[in-house]
Amino acid sequence: MVNLETSLCGLNLSNPLIPASGTFGYGYEFAELYDINILGTFSFKGTTKDARFGNPTPRIAECEAGMINAVGLQNPGVEKVISEELPKLKEVFNKKVMANVSGFSVEDYVYTCAQLDKEEQVGWLEVNVSCPNVHGGGMSFGTSPEAAAEVTREVKKVTKKPVIIKLSPNVTDIVSIAKACEEAGADGISLINTLLGMRIDLKTKKPVIANKMGGFSGNAIKPVAVRMVYQVYDAVNIPIVGMGGVSTAEDVIEFMLAGASAVEVGAANLINPYACKDIIEDLPRVMEKYGITELKDIIGGAH
Repeated sequence: MVNLETSLCGLNLSNPLIPASGTFGYGYEFAELYDINILGTFSFKGTTKDARFGNPTPRIAECEAGMINAVGLQNPGVEKVISEELPKLKEVFNKKVMANVSGFSVEDYVYTCAQLDKEEQVGWLEVNVSCPNVHGGGMSFGTSPEAAAEVTREVKKVTKKPVIIKLSPNVTDIVSIAKACEEAGADGISLINTLLGMRIDLKTKKPVIANKMGGFSGNAIKPVAVRMVYQVYDAVNIPIVGMGGVSTAEDVIEFMLAGASAVEVGAANLINPYACKDIIEDLPRVMEKYGITELKDIIGGAH
């Protein structure tokens, strides 16, 4: 028998699979397809202080081995997430959920995290300082060690739950930013968010996406993600949530060997709504194939 259990910032997970924010909504749509309680947990849609309509359309572009999106953090705002979305989620999901938080100022992050921290359903706060497709915030906090540390430090003052900082790959030195977050009190690091990408329509000779650029995700970014997880694992002593191009059970093993304690699945959910279920069901076979009995024993095993 193999054991799929792992832990993340002191909370146990039945397996390391976590649908990534923005690819799983608030869970209940997927619950119509299968029992989502088989997941380790999931990260719900990026939440901001105020409601956001998002970017103008078109905001999705297909590309080789991936996709580009510039949805722009469309969400109803934290108050409605708490009053409307979480009660619906509670009817179909009996585990702790990961709350993904975005902001346009330090005060935004602090306010939103303080509200979500009060919710019993929320197990972790995944603080996104790395969104590449909104103007005037998001990624600007994730490209500087000082700015990422400031968000971390201020959020930690108003929360008791584990704070996981989600970092941008669109930087020259991911390690210094991860270390700055750890020193500021982060309980974990999520990486990577999407790379910055673009498509141009040959007929119109204009960018495909109204926002011009957006977040590039999918299988093509996996080698970059694995490399960054590997580098950060060597530099920090807090857990890492790895993501970027995960679509198979083998990918999960690779990220855990690089140093991830848990693994998020993003774009694959948009291609196949059963992606996470399929990976979880296939993990025992792949573990047996590679002689792995305890999944948590392989974390950082490639170092």
